[in-house]
Amino acid sequence: MKSVSRPQSWLTQKWRWIIPILLLLLFLSTLIWLPWQAQRMEANERQEQLIADSLWVEQAIQFQLTRNDEVLRQIGQEIKSAKLQKETVLDRFRGILKNNREVQRIAWYDAANKVIVDTREGQLANAERLPLPRFEFGALDVSEETVCLKPVLEINAKNAYLMHCQIPLIRDDRRIGSIMISYRMNGILEELVPWWFAQDNQITITDIDDRILAERTAGGSGKSVYTHNRALELPSLTLILRTNSIKSEPKLLSNLLVLSVILLSIGLIWSLLALWRDINRRLAAEGALRQQVTFRTAMENSLVTGLRARDMEGRLTYVNPAFCQMVGYPSEQIIGRLPPMPYWAPEAIEEYQQRFTQLLAGSVPSEGFETVYQHASGERIPVLIYESALINEHGQQTGWMSSILDISELRRAQELTRQQEEKLHASARLATMGELASMLAHELNQPLAAISSYTTGAINLMQSGIIDKPLFQSALEKVNAQAQRAGQIIRSVHEFVKKREATREPVHVAELIHSIMPLVELQAQTTHVALQWQIRPQLPLVLADGVMLEQVLLNLTRNAIEAMQTTPPEKRILRVEARHDLANEQIVVAVIDRGHGIPADVAEKLFSPFFTTKSSGMGMGLNICRTAIEFHGGKLFHSDNPAGGTIFQFALPVHQKHHSADLQQTTNVSAKSGPE
Repeated sequence: MKSVSRPQSWLTQKWRWIIPILLLLLFLSTLIWLPWQAQRMEANERQEQLIADSLWVEQAIQFQLTRNDEVLRQIGQEIKSAKLQKETVLDRFRGILKNNREVQRIAWYDAANKVIVDTREGQLANAERLPLPRFEFGALDVSEETVCLKPVLEINAKNAYLMHCQIPLIRDDRRIGSIMISYRMNGILEELVPWWFAQDNQITITDIDDRILAERTAGGSGKSVYTHNRALELPSLTLILRTNSIKSEPKLLSNLLVLSVILLSIGLIWSLLALWRDINRRLAAEGALRQQVTFRTAMENSLVTGLRARDMEGRLTYVNPAFCQMVGYPSEQIIGRLPPMPYWAPEAIEEYQQRFTQLLAGSVPSEGFETVYQHASGERIPVLIYESALINEHGQQTGWMSSILDISELRRAQELTRQQEEKLHASARLATMGELASMLAHELNQPLAAISSYTTGAINLMQSGIIDKPLFQSALEKVNAQAQRAGQIIRSVHEFVKKREATREPVHVAELIHSIMPLVELQAQTTHVALQWQIRPQLPLVLADGVMLEQVLLNLTRNAIEAMQTTPPEKRILRVEARHDLANEQIVVAVIDRGHGIPADVAEKLFSPFFTTKSSGMGMGLNICRTAIEFHGGKLFHSDNPAGGTIFQFALPVHQKHHSADLQQTTNVSAKSGPE
């Protein structure tokens, strides 16, 4: 019994020593491990804080540069729509410079890269004016994307770099100019990096070749203990934002016993606080991530453009709801599938295979291509596809991203437009035929009326028994002349309606007016209108179709006579004037009446086809007159007569041997009463 109890007692005593020793070793190891762990955690925390702050600074810089780009694009839109003058654009540019001191210069260039507006204009000598950086564009390049060039050294400045970004101005698929904004690289760090961050870190911007473009060391040089690099992605340019903390690595406390007491007393509280902090950070990070995922998902689901992602083997890895709706297949049925796809039309499978082979070979048309998809119901859908490479964070291509547009509505709209154009052409032909008939009916009325008058006069002479052979011969000659005149009217009107240039030759306006005097006097006698002719001597020639001008004068004088039917007889005066406008080198002919004038509402529609205030008129007279005058390079206009009535005038360019016969001069517009 004793021999058995002694080993048990020894074992009991042994464990009594071993357990405290183990506890002591555990305590000592804890005392040693806790300060080291605290040092590591502090170092990690500083590194994480540096990364978070660097991300914030990078986003702040990106936000400000993007905001400047959006403001300039808005100004560009107003420039393209011609809503801004140069002075207004310059004031807007200077306002941007005033609020953004990192911006050194903003300039507006035309399509030939010549300066239109420059905020540095007047501040530099001609020899020091900043030239436009060389932005390379193709002849057909109408991209509206902002382009940033590699920063370059500022003129007359040491180690001061400038970054130039250009915003193209595109209108009607044509490049009409650009807006360039120049940033001081040092100014970006000085103005966009918070002071509290600059006090704790050395901040540097470099290019991808590690060339230092800007540096800020407000708190001193970095210790290279806590560093972080972030890519600063700019349009067509990538820069590196490097942060180097001035803090050194945390040191172990010298008095480990004091540290152990402090750690033992506050360890639990610190652990709880640290746990609470980490949980809050994790929850906040998870909430932000969840919010971003929800936002991106909602944005993709709201797109009407189909999105499709494929890996390097052509396997579908992602589709958005718009694409599924477009082809009629749910995502579960097509994601993970390899070609051929169920939405490929059988008649175009060879085209799909050929394009897929080109895609794998890296031949992607930047302008996109059109093809046809087959909906699950069998319906053919015309689509426009744009392909782009998918690049991962390591710069390696992992697949292809496609944007697919359903252009069915566009095709239907194009077909409808084609049908409408055909209808318009048919209507135009009918309108031309109606115009021809109206013009012939209107213009032939005058020579036929003259023929009727001459023949009636001849019959009256015969009935009266007076046989005067010369008088009869004169009457018959005039009848013959009017008949030829009617034929000439038909030929002139026909040529005019067919939009072919009529025969024009030098014409004496005075002789032309004298030739129609008898017809005007015949019209005036029936209404007791007095005629006054004021024709300046030695008027220059005009290049014109004499028959057309005679018709214009006869129409204007007839309208003037009819406008004075209600005028008292003593005021029925019709005056025809012809003068030479030396200032504009024009012959001006005026027909002045003292009729009832033209109301404002009638004046607005005075020259409209088929508009008339007469019960028996067709509304084509003034429209034909204006068209005939414009055909000769002149203009018909009217104004109020101060003595009552209306003044109709038309101006024709003077014919000069050494000038073009088609010279046109623009004059002011005036009008006349009694439109037809």
